[in-house]
Amino acid sequence: MKKRRKRPTPGQVLALVLFAVFALLILAPLAWLVLTGFKTNKELFLDPWKLPVEWRFENYLAAWKAGIGKYMFNSILVTAGATLLSSLVSSMSAFALARYKFKSRTFWLMFIVSGLMLAPQASLIAQYQMCNALGIYNTRFAVILINSAFRIPFATFLIRGYFITISKEIEESAVLDGCGAWGIFGRIILPLSKPILGSAVIICVRAVWNDLMFSLVLLESDDLKTIPVGLMNMKSFTTTNWTVLIAGMVIVSVPLVILFLCLQKQFIRGLTAGSTKG
Repeated sequence: MKKRRKRPTPGQVLALVLFAVFALLILAPLAWLVLTGFKTNKELFLDPWKLPVEWRFENYLAAWKAGIGKYMFNSILVTAGATLLSSLVSSMSAFALARYKFKSRTFWLMFIVSGLMLAPQASLIAQYQMCNALGIYNTRFAVILINSAFRIPFATFLIRGYFITISKEIEESAVLDGCGAWGIFGRIILPLSKPILGSAVIICVRAVWNDLMFSLVLLESDDLKTIPVGLMNMKSFTTTNWTVLIAGMVIVSVPLVILFLCLQKQFIRGLTAGSTKG
């Protein structure tokens, strides 16, 4: 006999409706951006909600030729460097704060977490002077360094909360087998922490990829500028080709979408584990 399907409860129906509305609110603007990238400026301003009369693929080609490719390359280097540096420092700091007991542990935890309360705009002049004094002004390394510094506090706080939930019995067994601190960190803790590391990477990449302020202040050469600054430069006070600009915005959003699709399982697992344990 065939099993009867259970009818969804009113609560389940309401949840599905809310999820559908939420998905529509997210996907509708994205679809509008993609379609608008195929229009002319005239079509955009006369009827922004209408489908393109003629699909102008050359808008995307024009956006790429306007420098989007160069700006994307710079953003990839800066984002990869800042993410790698902040993830490395944050994971090591979180490991020390979660696993070792020392007198100043509370102080260092409060010191690192206090970075969450520091507004980047408040220290912008000091950052410029520091980079200028160190001779790294107008270099990618300056943007990588400053972005990493502002990503470390939250990443450390996030990763430390996950490290605390990992059973110490695993480490004790490794110590009995002759494994040292670095071995425990690299061979046991990090492999077990892929979900939270994936979450930290996605959060860091999104923040650095979309950063405008640091790149605008610390980079002078057009060959080093990142995507947000490049898109801003494509806008003119008199004649702005808005559909080409929108096409450029669509192109630069593709890497973030691909990254999230690749790490979405780790991202969700990391956040849910951090919220349900400890």
